[in-house]
Amino acid sequence: MSPFRAVVLDTDGVLLDSAALHAVAWKSAFDGCLDAWATAGTGPPGQLPFDAEREYRELVDGRPRLDGALALLTARGTDLPRGGATDPPGCGTVWAVAARKEHAFTEALKDGAVETFDEVRPALGALRAQGMRCAAVSASRHARPLLESARIAPLFDVLVDGSDADQVNLAGKPDPALFLEAVRRLRVDPVDAAMVEDSLAGVEAGRREHFGLVIGLDRTGGTSAAANLRARGAHVVLPDLTAVVDTVAGAQP
Repeated sequence: MSPFRAVVLDTDGVLLDSAALHAVAWKSAFDGCLDAWATAGTGPPGQLPFDAEREYRELVDGRPRLDGALALLTARGTDLPRGGATDPPGCGTVWAVAARKEHAFTEALKDGAVETFDEVRPALGALRAQGMRCAAVSASRHARPLLESARIAPLFDVLVDGSDADQVNLAGKPDPALFLEAVRRLRVDPVDAAMVEDSLAGVEAGRREHFGLVIGLDRTGGTSAAANLRARGAHVVLPDLTAVVDTVAGAQP
């Protein structure tokens, strides 16, 4: 019998095959501003294009887009005013860069629906058959409609996304607020829940709040990605949700 009562799962990269779309949107938003920043003197000259693997994973993956934009600009030594939430897409403020990313991602979604990974439906069915309550969590405001479009939203007892975060003022990862809101709605304590995350910020959030089992999900099979997830606090790193089902059924951290 499992020692856990619930499983909290990240959305992008865990349930939905959408991480690549987010990475491409960030690259489009950032690279399109490099010349403007160099001309204005707001950033170092000769900056390299956005690294859609390393920088995406280390700086923006799993974070609200404003936090991601700020982390990326800070890492690159680019000094922009913060601006405001109504700033249109552009390069002059942090909010404007975040809006560029949002616009690029929204445009990418027009090309077709985001799909779930193959094992998601059977894995969620198996978890629920074990009596697990399930929650989906994301910093993105797109998460709920994407889960509904993929027809897996009914498999979750609770959905917490970026719209919820805005309404109740929840901080983004690596702050654990999103995950705490999920377990609060599930009516379980963090120690009685397993969480599944593919982002470094998300794993850090889970370990910070002492979830009973923090599972890092690495679909790449690379040793460096797994090592980074463990370094941020993952109790175990697994390749897919099929392995998660077996682990949650009886594993101890």
